[in-house]
Amino acid sequence: MVITEKQQDIFNQIDKNKGNRWTDWKWQIRHAIRDLNTFEKLLGVTLSDSAREQFEDITGRFPMAITPYYLSLMDTDDLENDPIFKQSFPVAEELTIDSSEMNDPLHEDEDCPVAGVTHRYPDRVLLLVSNTCAMYCRHCTRKRRVGDVDSVPGKSQIAAAIDYIRNNPQIRDVLLSGGDPFLLGDDYLDWILTELRHIPHVEVIRIGTRTPVVLPYRITDDLVEMLKKHHPIWINTHFNHPREITDSSRMALKRLADSGIPLGNQSVLLAGVNDCPRIMRSLVHKLVMNRVRPYYLYQCDLSEGLSHFRTPVGKGIEILESLIGHTSGFCVPTYVIDAPGGGGKIPIMPNYLISWSTNKVVLRNYEGVITTYKEPDSYEPTFCDRNCEECNLNLSLEDADERKSIGIEQLLSDYNETISLIPANNSRHERRHS
Repeated sequence: MVITEKQQDIFNQIDKNKGNRWTDWKWQIRHAIRDLNTFEKLLGVTLSDSAREQFEDITGRFPMAITPYYLSLMDTDDLENDPIFKQSFPVAEELTIDSSEMNDPLHEDEDCPVAGVTHRYPDRVLLLVSNTCAMYCRHCTRKRRVGDVDSVPGKSQIAAAIDYIRNNPQIRDVLLSGGDPFLLGDDYLDWILTELRHIPHVEVIRIGTRTPVVLPYRITDDLVEMLKKHHPIWINTHFNHPREITDSSRMALKRLADSGIPLGNQSVLLAGVNDCPRIMRSLVHKLVMNRVRPYYLYQCDLSEGLSHFRTPVGKGIEILESLIGHTSGFCVPTYVIDAPGGGGKIPIMPNYLISWSTNKVVLRNYEGVITTYKEPDSYEPTFCDRNCEECNLNLSLEDADERKSIGIEQLLSDYNETISLIPANNSRHERRHS
């Protein structure tokens, strides 16, 4: 993989040994930038006196860690406005804690029946498998947990969490998060996925990761081969700005997509980073070109120290208005507010339903055209009294049987015991029955 001159220069400053290990993801983790002097030295910049004075106070509460790869993407000619810099470097505003901000705004710890599990929705759970991240995002909703202490839960804690999932058959969907699950070793992650796959009622396993954005070299051939054993696996990435999509990230996404893993993306709406219709349109277009479906656009959570990142909800609506109808439908993410207090994700959409009566609904489209849709003159809904045995709807919920062959195919098939086809009104067979 070709690296840029800037990346080569950063590598040479960090590692004096022979041989370029820039694309070794473990090397990237070991050499994450955590102090101000190293940050300035590697980029060849000098920050303002105020930024330097407040750095220790900020990182004492909310630590900094930036992979050399992600550092190399920063635009040093316009550092303070650079979206890469803003997402990774601590600023004084993080120490301003608004009265509405909370340590755990989504009440994940409240909805925690066993350590490492958040069970908020009926049929799915969040399984936190690591507190370790490749980079500490400044807008992280789990600042209370991620970055304060680098740790990986032991097998006993993970096993207890998996036992909870095993003992609750309504759970069909498990989302691995953290931290970042891909900061685990392949073998440990393989063990977790294998244990989950042995649970009959777990239909889908999802993994949330930012490594394709901040550490694309983590997406190795070995990792992908391991993941393929556990299909169906779904992966959600976290790109927030078009500049995060590089040749290296494209290669990481290609490896995952080529392995048959469906990819989605969850962006966070961040003031000064992506709160612009043109930026978001460029981002979603680049995502779908790399086979990543824009999934969610999050309103920034009420976590401590994030007030400088939050936009009005109207900004998110404006961005959706610039996408719906103006680009392909699968490019449009669902804009959501993750409700404070653990209420879950609430979709927020522009209002396209203007009014309605018993016979018509009045709608408007993305252009402002107002139109009507006529309701049916006669609609008799099926009355549901929960007596499913006598329901007039087709309640056969199992897969269709493709083995119901007919004609000559039926005679040729190995799984069908029919040996002959008898025409209707065959007199010989009518005599048999009489």
